[in-house]
Parts: sequence; structure tokens; C-alpha cells
Amino acid sequence: MSTFQPLLPHDLLWGLSAAALPIDAPAWAFEAVGLGHPVVVRRARVAAGLVAVGVRGQSRDQRYATHMKLEDVQRRVRPEALIAMTPHADWPALRALQQIRPVMNALGLPWGVAGGAGFELASGVPVLHADSDLDLILRTPDLLDRQHAARLIDQLAGAVCRIDLQLQTPFGAVALREWAGSSRQVLLKAEDGARLVDNPWLAQAAAA
Repeated sequence: MSTFQPLLPHDLLWGLSAAALPIDAPAWAFEAVGLGHPVVVRRARVAAGLVAVGVRGQSRDQRYATHMKLEDVQRRVRPEALIAMTPHADWPALRALQQIRPVMNALGLPWGVAGGAGFELASGVPVLHADSDLDLILRTPDLLDRQHAARLIDQLAGAVCRIDLQLQTPFGAVALREWAGSSRQVLLKAEDGARLVDNPWLAQAAAA
């Protein structure tokens, strides 16, 4: 697969074969990959020519971290490609997506669907249930001030299910709820691990 854009966390990839999994991978991971389910790009440093991915099973505790060769990637779906899809199911998370679409579009920033909702919309594999959250990402190359973050929390509060939104900064990801809160430091999830930072948009946050 030719990738003109770099692979980013939360992208869904097809092409990992069961034979490429480590021999000690759980049985459910072999089953999921064998069924042709996509894997999700995760944050981790890997060798050149590889991408860190996670295999998703049917239950919340079934998550397996591994990697795949870039040359094996046959298809990629980004979270942004899922925001306008018409769902075939009627779970609260998918109804919430319809509700909050105008709010998110009004931000003027790229955003997308991740987590179980993104996985189900992209693959057609049913993983959602009545208590599933709606996981979103918002790409924020520049600082989103805390007051703006708090207003966005308020705007999303009326949705029919809980919404977990991650701000994707140039140096990692931070939860919108944390950034909108009162704590001086917030948890930044970066490629080389997670750390507490004052400002997730500063380069030193990633190098600390």
C-alpha cells in the first residue's frame, strides 16, 4: 500500500495476517485477525518499516499490542472518514454521533470517530452495546485554550451517551475533560509513553 500521509494513532489498518502474530498471542487475537478484522494504530516506537498496532477482541479486556509491517498494509481508514457514515445499528453511541456532528463541524478543525464506534462503522463488526461511550478525536495543531475546551465540554454534555474526546496535539494526545479541568498538569500520551505536562502543545512536553 502506498501511504502518502503518515499513519496516525486511531487509524484502522487491514492486512495483518494471523501468521504474522507472535506465537504467544492469545487465541482470540488469532481469531480476530483470521476473520479479517482491522487493527488500530497505537502510540509506540517501533523499528523502521513497522507500525505499532492493537488487535481488538469482543470484550473490553481483549486488547493485544503488537506491530505489523508497513508493506503488509492493504487498506487504511482514518477517523475523519467515519464522521458522515450512516450507521446500520441504533446504539446510543451512534445516535450521539448524529447529535454532536454540527457542534464538531462548527469547530473548523479535523475530527473523527475512534474506539468501538469507529471500529464498527469502518468494519461492520458489531462491538458496540447499550453502555458504549462515543470516542472522538479532534486534531488541534495549535493551542486550544482551556476556556474553549470547557465550552466544548458543555456543548457535548447533552448527548445521549458519554463522550470521550481526545485532543491530538503535535506531541501526543490529551483528554478534553482533563484539559478543561482545573489541574495545572494534564496527562499527555506520547509515542514514548505518558507524562504529566503543563502545556501539551509545547515541544518540551514531548521531550521531558
